[in-house]
Amino acid sequence: MTGEIGLMIKLFFLMLFAFLLGSIPVGVIIAKTKGVDLKKVGSGNIGATNVLRSLGKFPALLTLIGDVLKGSIAIIMGRYFEMGILYEGFIGLSAILGHNYSIFLGFKGGKGVATSMGVLLFYSPITAFITFIIWVVVVIRTKYSSLGALVSFLLLPIDIYIVDYSDEKLLVASLITVFIVIRHKNNIQRLMKGTERKIGQRA
Repeated sequence: MTGEIGLMIKLFFLMLFAFLLGSIPVGVIIAKTKGVDLKKVGSGNIGATNVLRSLGKFPALLTLIGDVLKGSIAIIMGRYFEMGILYEGFIGLSAILGHNYSIFLGFKGGKGVATSMGVLLFYSPITAFITFIIWVVVVIRTKYSSLGALVSFLLLPIDIYIVDYSDEKLLVASLITVFIVIRHKNNIQRLMKGTERKIGQRA
């Protein structure tokens, strides 16, 4: 019992750390160094796609790297403290939620795509690669980053089931997919109306 309590306390603090780490609005910080309020330009989103539209390729690349690292560091921390595959996934999910609902932005935030990829990069490297390839193919064919995210992450639980199955990983992958769909609700509406901005389109 004492060991279980200690594990839950450790899990709580690691999830809290991951949430705070995920909450760091990398894109907003980078844009601010350029004198731009990222929340007031383009789509208003804090992720790399809006940074690309509003500030260009290099700031977008820095944003992408920063957002990916948030997810990866969360998983690495869980693994370092030997939390096990399920709790490791929960810690990664906390980083995604931190990005999506940043405590530093009044619990508003981004879509969670890059941070989710950062989680998958260490949680399930094979499916991270598959998810990335699907995203690239869809984006190249359609020029819609949001559509690439939706298609690739809707297929994530299937990818996990086929190439890297465990009950724990399937649960975590399914929750990541739910988070992605929820945060892309407005994108789905714009895609259906034909008003969604294409990737690289200037704000």
